Parts: sequence; C-alpha cells; structure tokens
Amino acid sequence: MATTPFTLDIPTVLCILFSLSFMPIAYVLANKLVPRSSKRNRLLFIWHAYDALTHIFIEGSFLYECFFSYTSVAGMHARGPFFLNQPDRIYGPAYGTGPFARLWQEYAKADRRWAGSDTTVVSLELLTVLLGGPAAVYICYLIVKAGNGKAGSTRGSARAMQWFISTILATAELYGGFMTFAPEWLTGSSQLATDDMVYLWLYLFFFNTLWVFVPIWVLWEARKELKTAFVAKESVSPERSERSERSERSDRKRH
Repeated sequence: MATTPFTLDIPTVLCILFSLSFMPIAYVLANKLVPRSSKRNRLLFIWHAYDALTHIFIEGSFLYECFFSYTSVAGMHARGPFFLNQPDRIYGPAYGTGPFARLWQEYAKADRRWAGSDTTVVSLELLTVLLGGPAAVYICYLIVKAGNGKAGSTRGSARAMQWFISTILATAELYGGFMTFAPEWLTGSSQLATDDMVYLWLYLFFFNTLWVFVPIWVLWEARKELKTAFVAKESVSPERSERSERSERSDRKRH
C-alpha cells in the first residue's frame, strides 16, 4: 500500500501541537504542586501527569472512535471474526468526522492500524486508558503527598506506594509498546510508513520511544530506591541485634 506523502497543512500542525500540548500543562501543575527542592520528584510528576493526560484524553479518544465511528457496508465485507460482532459495519477513526477522528487519521498515515479497530491495538488501549491513565494520576497524587507531607510513616507509606505503582506502570508500558510494534517487526512492518522520514522519525519513533526511554529511567530510579531502603535496613539490623544481646546479658547478670 502506497504511503500518503507528509503534508504540513494547518490540520496537521494542529494535530501535532495538540499531541504535545499536555507537556506544558504537566509542567505548570508541577510548578504549583511539587516543591522545587526536589528536581527528580518534579520530573517524575511532569512525566506521569503528561502520561495520564495522554492516556485518558488522546488514547481515550481513539477508543471512542473505535467503538462509535463506523461505516455500513452491504452484506459480508470480509471473513469473520468481526469487531463487536457486526459483519455489516467497519469501525475506526477513519470513519469519524470530529477533531479527534482527524487526529487519529493523521497518525494512521504512519501506522495504518490506527485508522481502524485492530483488535490487538484496541485491547492494549483498553488496559492503557482504563488502568494506565488512572494509575498515572494516582502516582501524581502520591508524589504530591510525599513531597508536601511531614516526615514520618505517612510520608514513607506514600513514597513506598509511589514507587510500587510506578514500577508496575513503567513495566506495563514497556510491555505494551513491545506488543504494539513486535507484530509489525515480525511481518516486515507492512502497516508502518517507514519510507517517509517524517512519519518514521516524528510519528513512529519520537512519539513512541518517549514511552520506552522514560519508563526505563523510572525503573532505574525505582531500583535505586529499593537498594537504598534495603541497605539501610541491613545496616540497622545488626546494631539492633547487638543491643538486644547486651540487654539479655545484662538481665541475666541481674538475676
């Protein structure tokens, strides 16, 4: 299938700007909610806020288009199985008319699967939108709670839960990215517009590898947090054991 050449018209510019618009929103929220003293926490908040907004609003719009935008066809248009078990309909953003449909029609120039209702893509997006988005919101809440709370068990519990959920979410996003593109790699990237430099490096590489490099960084930071916690625990435990032994010897002498 021939690739539609990239054209930088007004609708295309608006689609790209909208896709990037959540980053400054996340930055403003971080400035208001996260103490400036912790650069890493601010970066984590910005990423997870951007992550949540993207999952819920942009990818959520893809699901909406997949379930509610369609064109009717006469009779059986192909062999089953059929999306939503509707043999007389073809679903997907390609058949929508709103601004979100236009957004996904633009991205589908780089990856044709996003023009329709590819069941693998839709299944991954259901998990991403319904679980990944809320998880990212919860992580932002925990970062704010840990950063603004007083030192103690409450703050420690928030930090522990933050890194626990962050690790799960980062792992899930790496897995989701792999399952999105691995089928294409195994079949010669038949649905990807790899012959156009803009589609390849901006749409496919840049917009997708954000969800590779940043989750890897989150996992690296989580590893450091775990290491610090366990090293601190191991360094305290021998001291407690020694004090306990001295106390027992003292008690035996008194008796």
